[in-house]
Amino acid sequence: MEQYKLIEVQSRADADIWLHLDRPIYKQYPNWVCPLDSDISKVFDPELNGKFKNGEAIRWYAVDTQTGEAVGRIAAFYDGNTLEEYDQPTGGCGFFECIDNQDVANLMFDACRQWLTSRGLEAMDGPINFGSRDAWWGLLVEGYEYEPLYTNPYHPPYYKALFENYGFQNFFNQNSYVWRAENGVLSDIALEKAHRVLANPEYQIRDIHNTDLAEAAENLRTIYNKAWALFTGVKEMSQQEAQKLMRTLRPIIDPNLIYFAYHNDQPIGFFVMVPDLNCVIGKFGGKFGLIEKLRLMWELKVRKSCDRVFGIIFGITPQFQGKGIESAIMTYILENYIQKGRSPYKSFEFAWIGDFNPVMNKMITNYVCATKHKMHTTYRYLFDRTKEFTRCPRVGFKRPAKKE
Repeated sequence: MEQYKLIEVQSRADADIWLHLDRPIYKQYPNWVCPLDSDISKVFDPELNGKFKNGEAIRWYAVDTQTGEAVGRIAAFYDGNTLEEYDQPTGGCGFFECIDNQDVANLMFDACRQWLTSRGLEAMDGPINFGSRDAWWGLLVEGYEYEPLYTNPYHPPYYKALFENYGFQNFFNQNSYVWRAENGVLSDIALEKAHRVLANPEYQIRDIHNTDLAEAAENLRTIYNKAWALFTGVKEMSQQEAQKLMRTLRPIIDPNLIYFAYHNDQPIGFFVMVPDLNCVIGKFGGKFGLIEKLRLMWELKVRKSCDRVFGIIFGITPQFQGKGIESAIMTYILENYIQKGRSPYKSFEFAWIGDFNPVMNKMITNYVCATKHKMHTTYRYLFDRTKEFTRCPRVGFKRPAKKE
């Protein structure tokens, strides 16, 4: 009899075993923050996850047949809307948790590969999310000494070997950066550019205290589409998407953390930041009922106990990139908020900046003056082991269409 076997999640009891399998694995990792059960469960709810409209997902957990103990979990999935984005149709595996045992990991990876192969796919990325890239994406490979940001994954160091020993290869890295308020320092070059911008009456930096959220959403959309439209593979943000983003953030918005830059009253840049919920929700043990929601609002709005900021999204229109607008925003925050003793926040973190995007990495280090402190890796496994592996291509600029 094989020592380990897989059980497909088919019942409520199976789903509970699968969902809570992470708890015993992370007992010895004090920096891990228990995610909310609802955040994970909704990924696999067809009524809540639109990816099911043109995709599928399956979950398994591994059991030690000698002890009956659950020792690993994984999910496999594909999104039909993105199958042809790469040279080969690619699915994914994710929400991987496992004891330090290569046999268990291989059993789960094999199941994912076989299931995806049966559906005509030729590769799988992992560990990734059956949803947007800004959550549960990539394997932590640097920065184990830091707590994760909300919906950013944390993993034991031995997971890296489990993936690479199976044959996964590094498709791209996602860098996370931190700017610490206690240092309160920007580089001399950044400060010079920032003060030049702030002294020019044509430029203004403003938070959203006096801005309607609908207007803020439209300003964000305008800047985003100008800032990112020239990158290959990036879709424009619709008005509905921008409004939905602001509605989603509304309960946790701190007006002191969302800033827009303007040139002659036209929006040219933004930093959208929120308090990092992981500072609070780790106490909830995965629960998020009415009591936990009230506790969260109390901690965020009344006690202001969250001391870490999560940079959700930022951008500067191409015409104004490299002119110090990024530095001007950070300098404005520093001089008008932090140094005046109004801020409870000690660190500002910017996550998910792919190594395939050198422009954004340069901007965050040179102009925001943040320091890299975490890295996640997105791996790829080609089912045809004779096929040449290539890393994710660098993001490039699309050349604007020539005017007639």
